[in-house]
Amino acid sequence: MPTPYIKQYLMTAGPTPLPPAVSQVMAEPILYHRAPAFIEVYARVLERLPAVFGAAGDVLTFAASGSGAMESAVSNLVRPNEPAVVASCGKFGERWNDLCDGFGAATHHVDVGWGNRVEAADLDRALSQSGANVAFTTLSETSTGVVNDLAALGEVARSHDAILGVDAVSALGAIPVDQDKNGIDVVVAGSQKALMCPPGLAFASVSDRALEHAAQTGGAGRFYFDWNRTAKGQRKDPPDSPFTPAVTLFRALDVALDLIDQEGLDQVYARHRLLGSAMRAAAKALELELYGPEDENANVVTAVKLPDSVDGTKVPKMMRDTYGFTIAGGQNQLKGKIARIAHCGYYGPFDILSTITAFEMTLRELGADVELGAGVAAGQQVLLEAGVPAGAAA
Repeated sequence: MPTPYIKQYLMTAGPTPLPPAVSQVMAEPILYHRAPAFIEVYARVLERLPAVFGAAGDVLTFAASGSGAMESAVSNLVRPNEPAVVASCGKFGERWNDLCDGFGAATHHVDVGWGNRVEAADLDRALSQSGANVAFTTLSETSTGVVNDLAALGEVARSHDAILGVDAVSALGAIPVDQDKNGIDVVVAGSQKALMCPPGLAFASVSDRALEHAAQTGGAGRFYFDWNRTAKGQRKDPPDSPFTPAVTLFRALDVALDLIDQEGLDQVYARHRLLGSAMRAAAKALELELYGPEDENANVVTAVKLPDSVDGTKVPKMMRDTYGFTIAGGQNQLKGKIARIAHCGYYGPFDILSTITAFEMTLRELGADVELGAGVAAGQQVLLEAGVPAGAAA
């Protein structure tokens, strides 16, 4: 168990830490979801969410996790026994495959391997071979830290006149999605990562073309997640939810979107770029290898290969129980082989430097030959060169 007096740092890619103002609003008395006070919050959130997606269309909201958003996409877009393409590069990309199989699609799964990017050629070949008119992939693969080139994948999907559904659960709010610019019909996400809210809200940003396609698939296999039912309610004036919304979480999201507006979305992305750069520089200074291709856009989570000289399964436990830093280890075949340190959401430069310090101490205590302070110094240098003032915070 963690020592009680040690401050705890949550450095995972979801759930992520909450700004105090977000936590505080959730402690206020709950509102009736049909009352004007909540409808005002609901309308304001629905009006502002599209900007984070870089979209002009509907962002449909559900009381669910990010996986619920993914299921909504599959249940609205696939038809039983008809082809659907899944292009995956990790655990959460594989979830698209499981969902498509579960809804009876003739799934054409292209697995490019954990730690690799999905290349445009991979998607192009799969769409050509399958004849599918719908495909699914991932923007930020949280299990490995890999970020795919959404612009290139969107261009391929358009060339086949296929609807592309993209999992941006960990990416939204940390790196630009630019949905309309990249020609993506469907982007799904959740509240518990860079949007700085607790788990429990799921989002599907959908184009009119995707809504029309969903209407043509019929309603078999879905009710709560029916996009057109939710869109009909949200488009009312004032907007109305067909089901009881997660009232407290909407109030939290309203405050979080205020904070994003105050910082400015471009500055939010710049902060994530800076934190990602500092973390990658620290890993290299410790002579540790990054997992997957080095990418200046991979600013959601940094995956670091652990030295062969240490028992990698002990790293997250010691980080948490001894030093108070909760990070994520590897999943499935990567268990004990990588450490995943997140920087998406309510994080600032000194959260990263503190985490690097604990990471160095953990590795040294477990027997790794690392130079204490080398990673911290490299991170500090990145921050100083960027002109980050003392006391800077998210």
